[in-house]
Amino acid sequence: MRVLVVEDEATVAEGVRRGLEGEGFTVVVAHDGAEGLALASTGTFDLVILDILLPSQNGYSVCRDLRATGDLTPVIMLTAKSGEFDEAEGLELGADDFLSKPFSMVVLLARVRALLRRPQRRIEWPAVGELRLDPLRRRCYRGETPIALTARETEVLAALMARPGQLVTKAELLGAVWGEEFSGDVNIVEVYISHLRRKVDGAGQPPLVETVRGEGYRLRGPSDRVS
Repeated sequence: MRVLVVEDEATVAEGVRRGLEGEGFTVVVAHDGAEGLALASTGTFDLVILDILLPSQNGYSVCRDLRATGDLTPVIMLTAKSGEFDEAEGLELGADDFLSKPFSMVVLLARVRALLRRPQRRIEWPAVGELRLDPLRRRCYRGETPIALTARETEVLAALMARPGQLVTKAELLGAVWGEEFSGDVNIVEVYISHLRRKVDGAGQPPLVETVRGEGYRLRGPSDRVS
């Protein structure tokens, strides 16, 4: 397995490199954002470990640009800062996990292995009524209107589109999108459902994403009536 480490602190980069190589990974290190994006864009890595505070281009920008090309390589973001807003921004831009410094190699290795065990979701999903999804470009279309989505929003919508008109529980969405080992706040599902409603339903459009109170969510199928 090939891992790209994008980290400008030489001691941190070297420690991560040694730790990963000791577990059998092949590691390439980049020390600034532009170099990291160029290497990540080659599509030859199984996972990217990406610091946020980088010279030339910060980690948020690198992650955003990588996802904009349709690259779904797992990304773990690192930061010396603490705070839920930093984590939320990284996840919103398409990162798969987030780790605050200082961290132990034991924890980092566990996060790396968990992400690499997660099956890659590169399925072309069928249309549901007037709703179509392009998962590689993270964009859906309602009729002819394009709607830009983040990587995580795309995965949540894909999970709902796979079962149109059917109830999808919060636990099922967590497992399908965040993985069975997710240990964070389960209310993250509600946050992303709210994002999807704002983007997919839009002003003046009949609502498609429905909450079944106390049970979960469903995407209205083409034969469902909207009350």
